[in-house]
Amino acid sequence: MVGLNKNIMRTILILSYIMLVALIISGVSALFSYLNTGADRSTMLHTEIQKVEQYLPKLEWEPLQNEGRPMDKQTLNALQNNYLDAWYVKQIAYKTNKTAGIKDYYTDSARENLYAFIELNKAEDITIEATTLNHKPTLEFFSEDGQLAVLTDRHVVEYKRVFKAEKQILETTETSTYKIVFLLEDGFWRIRHLVKESSTPFKAQTAKIKTDSLTIKGINYYPKATPWNMFGDAFSKDTIANDFKIIKDAGLNSVRIFVQYDDFGKADVDSKKLEKLKQTLDAAEENKLKVVVTLFDFYGDYSVMNWTLNQRHAETIIKAVKDHNALLAWDIKNEPNLDFESRGKDRVIAWLDKMIDLVKSIDTEHPVTIGWSNTESAPILKDKVDMVSFHYYEALENLELAINTLKTKIPNKPIVLQEFGISSYSGFWKPFGSSVEDQANYHKKIQEIITANKLQFMSWTLYDFVDVPKAVVGSRPWRRNTQKHFGFIDKNGTKKASFKYITN
Repeated sequence: MVGLNKNIMRTILILSYIMLVALIISGVSALFSYLNTGADRSTMLHTEIQKVEQYLPKLEWEPLQNEGRPMDKQTLNALQNNYLDAWYVKQIAYKTNKTAGIKDYYTDSARENLYAFIELNKAEDITIEATTLNHKPTLEFFSEDGQLAVLTDRHVVEYKRVFKAEKQILETTETSTYKIVFLLEDGFWRIRHLVKESSTPFKAQTAKIKTDSLTIKGINYYPKATPWNMFGDAFSKDTIANDFKIIKDAGLNSVRIFVQYDDFGKADVDSKKLEKLKQTLDAAEENKLKVVVTLFDFYGDYSVMNWTLNQRHAETIIKAVKDHNALLAWDIKNEPNLDFESRGKDRVIAWLDKMIDLVKSIDTEHPVTIGWSNTESAPILKDKVDMVSFHYYEALENLELAINTLKTKIPNKPIVLQEFGISSYSGFWKPFGSSVEDQANYHKKIQEIITANKLQFMSWTLYDFVDVPKAVVGSRPWRRNTQKHFGFIDKNGTKKASFKYITN
């Protein structure tokens, strides 16, 4: 028994020794790995988010003709990145009244003014939401030793919202000119001086777009099998082309389609998705249909700090298809007024306003609209859009009054009834819903109202759907099943009674 106990004790000691040696080796390896790993600047900064993903204002350099030493492309890119990072970090600081990250992009002397301004705002309970949308810098000087650079940044479009005790007291957009002096410290370009030399109120430069000949008799479109996922893996141009032929043969001349912000890659637009959008426009052109492209579907942030990302997304898409023969118009956003309560009405309208400016600065040929969910919101930004669009799913007996009220407020622009329809679902989850006959009578009546009031229109929608994503109407079965049956054609491909009244 004594011998057995000694063997057990000996085994325990050996195992303990092996474990101790393993722990020591592991610790030494970790230390060696740490000491041989280069510093990652994203861990050095306190901003948590890098500029490449969070801040992308439009920036156009003037040709390099600076005094002093010539600047190579790599150095210019580093200077540009650090410059935009400095703007972003300052804007975060003014919004939060915290100084994290400032020291990474501003020299000691430049920080003092920023810190003092932040402390003053904090004491006065003032916060600032701001962004820049455009920069046009000129490199004026680059020192022979490569340690100092001077820029003049013209046409800087700055948007600001100032709050005191969380209540907005100022909203402004300016076009400014800045002079900036940079010093190279620790391998990074830091701002030594940043002086605003001039500033004027911003005025958007846009061409007037003619809409006199505009005649829209259209329909909102998703493929039957892939509603709200039109540009996904199951994308089929042939399917879309066949559907477009049905639409054209029915006497319609246009379709409205939807580009989802996240689905298309946010600021870094997915080239494959963009190609599918072009193929959709090709299919429309082949069938002699025009297309209203609705941007930013399922997007609902509107945060000022994200505006530059939103604008790069829109810019990429617009530039890619603005010259396509099938393009009819741009719809900035579907039913943005539904976000007024959750996101703030002023913020949503400001986002729309600046997005209209961007779209019109890129495409001077095609009209711009906003797909408001009701007639009450439709007059918002009426002076900036080229046609006014509204949706209507309320009682038909109130429609003509709503139209007349809208025409009184907007007498000189085309008005488009951009969404309307009624579900033919009356099943288990909604036993007192509308029937197929009710749906046909609805479309017959609303087409009479459209004709009498000389409205342009786009109905909802071509097909009944087999499935509706929960993200669209939620998980409640009575809502999802109702949404599945708005089509003029059922899920088996049979035209419903309402198809007779798909147009007037």
